[in-house]
Parts: sequence; structure tokens; C-alpha cells
Amino acid sequence: MSAPLWTAAEAAAATGGEARGDWQINGVSIDTRTLQPGDLFVALKAARDGHDFVAQALKAGAGAALVSRIPEGLPEDAPLLLVEDVQKGLEALGRAGRERTNARVVAVTGSVGKTSTKEMLARILSDQGRTHAAVASYNNHWGVPLTLARMPQDTDFAVIEIGMNHPGEIEPLARQARPHVAMITTVAAVHLEAFDDVAGIAREKAAILDGLEPGGIAVLNADIDEAPVLRQRAEQLGVSAQWFGARAPDARLLATQVTGEETVARAEILGAEAELHIQSLGAHFAMNALGALLCVNALGVDLAEAIRSLALWSPVTGRGAREMVELSQGQVLLLDDSYNANPTSVKAALDVLAATPVAEGGRRIAYLGDMKELGPEEVALHADLARHPAIAQVDQIHCIGPLMQHLAEALPDGKRGGWHADSAAAKADLPGQIGAGDVVLVKGSLSMKLASIVDGIRDLGHGSRNSDANSTK
Repeated sequence: MSAPLWTAAEAAAATGGEARGDWQINGVSIDTRTLQPGDLFVALKAARDGHDFVAQALKAGAGAALVSRIPEGLPEDAPLLLVEDVQKGLEALGRAGRERTNARVVAVTGSVGKTSTKEMLARILSDQGRTHAAVASYNNHWGVPLTLARMPQDTDFAVIEIGMNHPGEIEPLARQARPHVAMITTVAAVHLEAFDDVAGIAREKAAILDGLEPGGIAVLNADIDEAPVLRQRAEQLGVSAQWFGARAPDARLLATQVTGEETVARAEILGAEAELHIQSLGAHFAMNALGALLCVNALGVDLAEAIRSLALWSPVTGRGAREMVELSQGQVLLLDDSYNANPTSVKAALDVLAATPVAEGGRRIAYLGDMKELGPEEVALHADLARHPAIAQVDQIHCIGPLMQHLAEALPDGKRGGWHADSAAAKADLPGQIGAGDVVLVKGSLSMKLASIVDGIRDLGHGSRNSDANSTK
């Protein structure tokens, strides 16, 4: 029988809290809908106060609950960990979880691609030792400590994703994670509502380097305009940096080719040529794979074995996953990238769509939803997508949301599909818009709920999800 993740005594010592009862737990959860028996339920205050769900969590089999007050109606012997502040208690548990392990840790941030890169790293490292990684996009003020608190003590490798919406968010999360390697995938015009310019975003991303362990390594994108900002911060901190990109000294992308269901990339990594096989289409995946390979090499992993493991990775649902949908008259290839969107990732997704072969009589179709948090330039950034070169290879673009209306107006008449105020209206109009042989991209910010468009396309046929499309939150 495996050891528990936390005992009551260990959790109390980690948080400075009071354990009521002699319990032990095997997981940590913040959501009663996904809670597993034996989990510690963390009663965070978000849209609702988690204390209102403690009784429900315990009834569902939670091993204990982390609370700042005892909810009414609980039995006297309810297993609890009582702390002054639940968020701070979770952070303390996460720091203790990180402290007690000898795991080699890599942390990933970036405006685009951090979740897919985190998944690449987890897939590669899982063939080299016991690997623990953030689930879904658990990368914020509760996601990072939750991931650390869930980490088993005998973990060999950990992959932590770190995100932000506002200045000052990354550094404290990086200091909790204390990575040995920190990677910045890219810096782009995302969250401009909270920053003066892209250089400000770069400075915030560079704050991940503040959390590096002594002797830690930064893995940075050499191709972006803001690379000097990242270099300056690394030099200020005395951090050794390795660079990836089309013109990078450490990992250089020489060529990419889309062949069927995969991207094949030729690269030079630390002086040796290599061929990379990636089970998804797009040069951006190949570029992030270069950075991931530098990361695992810095962790001491065999590079040749890592390249072989990379070929077994594929994107998760909502982040570029591909699946065939069977219609009565034939097949449709669905590119599900519905989880998130910003100008850089939308252009990359359109590049993938443009490069994807279509069957005879098939078309390339895109359903694009609003890109959020772009600040004063949001209208121009949506309209400017009409000038992206890949548009020439796309047959029809359906626009969803008030901001995407500006793209609809900027598109040539022959490219313009329908415009809808929301995903529900667009879903209702799906019948008749898609036919056999088509390749269909669905892309938008999460709040636009374009996953319903994905579900609507599936409903047109009787296909099932591709076996490599894993679930996400």
C-alpha cells in the first residue's frame, strides 16, 4: 500500500494550522464535482465560498477539509485542517510539498503555447522517471500551489505551468515552484488591458527567472522582438540562458514540413542535427518542442530518448487536437483549438489550417471567436487578421462575437461566412455549412464558449473523439 500524500500531522506542520482528527489524504481538490474519495477539500473563496460545500465534500468521501472556520452543521468529529486563511494555507502546503521532494523541476510560462509545452515536457519526462505535472491550465494563484501540494514525495520530475493576467503575478508563483529550469515560450500582445506595451509583458514573463534555484537555467525564445528584455533580466540575475529559435545558438529550427498527420522538423540542438516528429500540425509546435528539449537536457535527461518520446505526444482537447467526424456523406477533419485565443495563436492556427491538405471537393473553414484582454487596440487587432497571408488559403471564415465582427467586415466577400453574436447562435446555423472533405478550425477565447461549436460539429455526424485527444477542464 502506497504512503498517503499528507497525514494530518504533516499538513498541520506545513500550514501552521490545527488538525482535527487523525486523518490522511491521497489528493487535493478545490471542486466537489471532480473530488475523489480520500482528497483534501480546499474551501477556497472564489465565485462561491468553498465553506458552503464542505459538508457535501465530506459526504462524497473527502478525507478532510482545509477551512478557515468550521461550517455550521458539521459533526463534532469532522476531519478538518483549520487555518487562518485558506489561500495562504494552500500556498504553505504547496511550498512544503516542493520542499520535501528531490524532484527536478521545470517551470513554463509564455503568452502562447505554455500549456501544450507543459504537456510535451510531461510526456517526455514520464519515460525517464516518476513525473508530476499541472493538470489542464492550473497556472494561477491557486493552480500553482495546488499542483505543488499534490506532488508525491517520491517525484523525480515536476512540470509547473505559470500564467498571469496582471503585473506582479509571476514572481511569487515562481518562488513557490523554485524551478531548476525556467522556459519562456514566447511574448506576444496578450493581456494588453493590464500592460502599457508588449515590453511590459516581457518583463513580467521574465520574472519567472527570479524563482530559479541556484545554478538554474533559463530557456528563452531568440526569435521574438522582446528577446533583449529577457536577456537583460537573465544577465541581471546571473542566470545562464539557452536559446531556441530559427536563428538561435543552442537549438535552431532548420526546416519544417507538414506530412499527413504530423509535423516533421529538422533542427540543430546543441551542435547535433536531429529530426523531430510531432503528432500535430504547425511550426509553432516544432518551435516549442525545441525549447522543451533544451529543458529536459538541462534536467539531465538523455536527449535521444527525449526526441523519441516527443513523437508520442499529441495536443489535448481544445488546444489543437485533431479528430475525424463521420458525416453520412463522408468525413470532416476537425481542428479543435477552442480553449484560448490571441493574435499570435490565431495566426498560428490559421497557418496550420492553410497547410492542412483537403480532400477533393473539400474546403478549409474557420470559426473564430473574440480574442479577449487586448486593451485599446482590440478592434484593430481583430480586423488585422484579414491581412494574414494564410487567409488566402482559407475558403470561408465564420466570425463569432462583437469584436470578430470587425474581422468579418475586413474580409473579402468571397471569404466571409456568417457573423453571430455568440456561439449559441453560430451553433444553430451549423447544419448545411460543413460538408464531406472539409477541414474545420475552431478557435476563440475560452469565455466565447466555442467548445459548443466543436460539440455541434460532432453532433452533425456520428464520429467519436480521436484516441489521442485527452480531456481537459
